[in-house]
Amino acid sequence: MAISQIISLFLLHLLLPLASISLSQSSHQLICEVGTGNGGSIGGTSPLPASLSKLLIKGGTVVNAHRQERADVYVEDGIIVAVKPNIKVGDEVTVLDATGRYVMPGGIDPHTHLDAEFMGTVAVDDFFSGQAAALAGGTTMHIDFVHPVNGSLMSGFEAYEKKASKSCMDYGFHMVIRHWDESVSKEMEIMVKEKGIKSFKFFMAYKGTFMVDDAVLLRGMKRCKSLGALAMVHAENGDAVFEGQKRMIERGITGPEGHALSRPPMLEAEATGRAIRLASFVNTPLYVVHVMSIDAMEEIAKARKTGQKVIGEPVVSGLVLDDSKLWDPDFITAAKYVMSPPIRESGHNKALQAALSTGVLQLVGTDHCTFNSSQKAFGIDDFRKIPNGVNGIEERMHLVWDTMVESGQISVTDFVRITSTECARIFNIYPRKGAILVGSDADIIIFNPNSSFEINPRSHHSRTNTNVYEGRKGKGKVEVTISRGRIVWKDDELKVAPGSGKYIPMPPFGFLFDGIEKIDAKLVSSFKAPVHRFKSDV
Repeated sequence: MAISQIISLFLLHLLLPLASISLSQSSHQLICEVGTGNGGSIGGTSPLPASLSKLLIKGGTVVNAHRQERADVYVEDGIIVAVKPNIKVGDEVTVLDATGRYVMPGGIDPHTHLDAEFMGTVAVDDFFSGQAAALAGGTTMHIDFVHPVNGSLMSGFEAYEKKASKSCMDYGFHMVIRHWDESVSKEMEIMVKEKGIKSFKFFMAYKGTFMVDDAVLLRGMKRCKSLGALAMVHAENGDAVFEGQKRMIERGITGPEGHALSRPPMLEAEATGRAIRLASFVNTPLYVVHVMSIDAMEEIAKARKTGQKVIGEPVVSGLVLDDSKLWDPDFITAAKYVMSPPIRESGHNKALQAALSTGVLQLVGTDHCTFNSSQKAFGIDDFRKIPNGVNGIEERMHLVWDTMVESGQISVTDFVRITSTECARIFNIYPRKGAILVGSDADIIIFNPNSSFEINPRSHHSRTNTNVYEGRKGKGKVEVTISRGRIVWKDDELKVAPGSGKYIPMPPFGFLFDGIEKIDAKLVSSFKAPVHRFKSDV
């Protein structure tokens, strides 16, 4: 390592505590009801009102995925009990004036990694700080990924239950499958029938750690189908990526740009196409996480055209960024953009936006997995050691609005669909979540389309000291976030309590499995087999 690099790292370690202090002095105060040890800071302003049993949101435009209407929304004990114009209430009800604003379901982020152990370190956002950031950005539920512990799904689930004990908003779990044997098959059934997990993720990348081969993928898909669970894939050809990484190192390309160069779009497309074909062979729905390239998107489009049930999830970084920063001469700047699949060159983002606007892709996640500058610096001499991951859980709703609605690519109702409702439908928790309807949980945001936002790592609520969207400005701002009837974000103040969040079980099957048996039956009838042959003497 060069002397200049050593000095830079030394200064970085000195400066990180100062960065943490500056976060705690942010103008966006975090008021924690139960101590200060779980992240954020104690604000110097008066606390927001405590838990509210009765709440009226008056004068706004209520937006659901299917329609928008002028109406009031009345909430009791965390549940929406009325949606209609001119609701009259007594003095004991807290009233929020939403005149000139949209009243929408809180966002649901289908793809996060909080408190995740990865590449020899742990993500800096846990289930308190990450969720606090989410609430400040208008997201009221997320679904995180549970990894097995010592090969056991149950041990992994129990470990994540402990991690999530500090939650301050509602959450669900996906489960990662990393190997296959009979015990995994049995535990998958327990996860689905007893623990409320209806989705299992298979990594086709990260050779030597998370990656599974096609045999495991096939067995896992077949088991998912039998349980009514959704098979999910991280689609990159791990063997080819491994070879690409070696090729970059041999050519002396050791910086963050080597990460993108070692895993080009064709490798994402190959794995996406292979997973789609295997899912078709099994006849089970497939969910492709973090679609980052035109190449992978086109594989999904082709499959959906034939009627195959494939869900494509772009993430906000892929929609709004390009890879230019990976070539920044400052390592720390470049390294913060390293994620997998990588952020692509300009043009892919616009194509993904178009695919989202036309329904080729269905919903937007974040893949929020944050590491600070000192952690990213693990790979200062070898991009393969840079922990993969970027932020987004706080920024997603604002960036999607500014990128997709303000540009005229989608409508306000479409915005609700791709940030909330579609996720609730896919994971079978609609209309409890993802809707402003009578009987739905009161997870609500009040959104001002005429206000503006600016993203700054000194005022965000994540514990990371960097932000890949730093400096971005736009229109549309979440002014109020309500989590199960409780006002948790208002007037740029966040009031959250560790342990107040709830685990949301997700039932199996759902609309994606409609008609699966008929397709199976049609396939069997097409075999024209077995053929009954006469045996002849030879």
